[in-house]
Amino acid sequence: MLPLKGQSARKEKEAHVTKPSPYADKPWVKKYEAGVPATVDYETVCLPVFLDRSATAFPDQMALLFQGYKVTYRQLQEMVDRMAKALQSMGIGQGDSVAILLPNVIPCVVAYYAILKIGAQVVMNNPLYSDRELEHQFNDSGAKLLITLDLLAKRMVDLRPRTAIKTIIYTSIGDYLPFPKNLLFPLVGKKKGLAAAVAPAPNLLKWKEVLAQSTPTPSAVSLSFDDIAILQYTGGTTGVSKGVMLTHGNLSKQVQGIRAWFPKFNKGEEIMLGALPFFHVFGLSVAMNFAIYMGWGDILVPKPQPEPLLETIGKFRPTFAPLVPTMYIGMLTHPRIDQTDLTCIKGCFSGSAPLPIEVIRDFESKTGAVIVEGFGMTESSPVTHINPFGGERKVGSIGLPISDTEARIVDLNEGTQEIPVGETGELVVRGPQVMQGYWQRPDATAETLVDGWLHTGDIAKMDEDGYFYIVDRKKDMIICGGYNVYPRDIEEVLFEHPKIAEATAIGVPHPSRGEQVKVFVVLKEGEKATAEEIIAYCKDKLATYKLPTEIDFLDELPKTNVGKVLKKDLRAEELAKRSET
Repeated sequence: MLPLKGQSARKEKEAHVTKPSPYADKPWVKKYEAGVPATVDYETVCLPVFLDRSATAFPDQMALLFQGYKVTYRQLQEMVDRMAKALQSMGIGQGDSVAILLPNVIPCVVAYYAILKIGAQVVMNNPLYSDRELEHQFNDSGAKLLITLDLLAKRMVDLRPRTAIKTIIYTSIGDYLPFPKNLLFPLVGKKKGLAAAVAPAPNLLKWKEVLAQSTPTPSAVSLSFDDIAILQYTGGTTGVSKGVMLTHGNLSKQVQGIRAWFPKFNKGEEIMLGALPFFHVFGLSVAMNFAIYMGWGDILVPKPQPEPLLETIGKFRPTFAPLVPTMYIGMLTHPRIDQTDLTCIKGCFSGSAPLPIEVIRDFESKTGAVIVEGFGMTESSPVTHINPFGGERKVGSIGLPISDTEARIVDLNEGTQEIPVGETGELVVRGPQVMQGYWQRPDATAETLVDGWLHTGDIAKMDEDGYFYIVDRKKDMIICGGYNVYPRDIEEVLFEHPKIAEATAIGVPHPSRGEQVKVFVVLKEGEKATAEEIIAYCKDKLATYKLPTEIDFLDELPKTNVGKVLKKDLRAEELAKRSET
């Protein structure tokens, strides 16, 4: 006699519950590179102390390089101490919020470490944000002081009355340039839109004057691992920007964990390519904090476009390069790629968005460099997964959970049931780098942090070796006629097309199927193609229900500053168009 449907389902559920967890034994640890520990013996030391240590160990070595202008570790330490003292003299103390609105320039690094040193909270902001976005972040964080560029000073003075900001300090790109660029800049800076005249205003101060009038003698402050170090606002690609509370412990343990992952790299011996924006957590932790912790030189690139990237690599010879997919793609499609010697790079780290397999192959074949793909979120400082640098690297995988980090795959509906090996569900993680929560958002915190597990919103799977694979964003999934369609499946196919430089897929409404696939394509320079041609190319590579039905050709895809394609913007535009017809 056959069991009733309900009985069968119940037995299956019970079997599922009692089955041993495939994640409890941490299969990924067995795949760690030799020398990488399962657990790190963390020092209870905050980032400003690591800077002081690097200044003691490597006082005369380059700490920062901007447009050929060099700052040694001894000089960086003194600048940080001077700014820390200046901030204290302006009434900034422990727990106060200070906003930074700067690209990757020397004052950005100095201000960041000075704020941390006095126990205040750093609020990093994107210089390309609108006044509306900045007003939200300034007010939400309660920032009392702002450090920005002369190019933005007038806007910020006008915005200031609508915020709690009392004092604005502004710097200029021309403040730190080598000879003869420093002499030429006043003549050409304004013409090229790189500088702006700033009218006097109350409590509007010049960066270099503030430093010169201060002394390198800040009052000592006791820092705890539990203290908030930074309010790092989410990119807002999926909704309202929220302030992620990252503690001194989060940031310190993150860099110590990354250091453990790369045991073959030594302190004081490498040069970092600081191209990732420091106002984004990936650039903040990997391209800045990790470089300072290791006593490496950091080459600052304020505008990481393909040409300046290739020029910087060719001229200054960095050895470690954390980048995002759009940077790799941009360099690959630039004519200068064949004339640039990239053999200086020992380690290449990609994150922030999935890196198409075809791009990995092309970059490695043309450069000889090895790209180690990883994964992270603003909420996790950000790195949780990395492929082994000296071990087995699985192309297309985000790699293994790093030391002291746990990960598992759970069901998409409730997020409580573990999913078997090889099957897809939501990726959840926990570890010492996971945030304290969202600033003044207990509701959002409770939704995202459940029993210590951070729910990523990413659809993923784990293989038998403990390597994880991102299938897609939970929110980006397209449902066509009842079938789940992951945009990345389509995008991987499109990236293999010889005429396509970039592509992204979204779901758009369909009267009977619920949704259908629409693709946005950027062609390589000089190439031409039709929608019919692209769809025909996809037919023998994708299931019928995954086939794009609409193709739009764009000059460029809308992106955040760190290379994430703004699918929500594309989707919003499409919905607006359809509502008009």
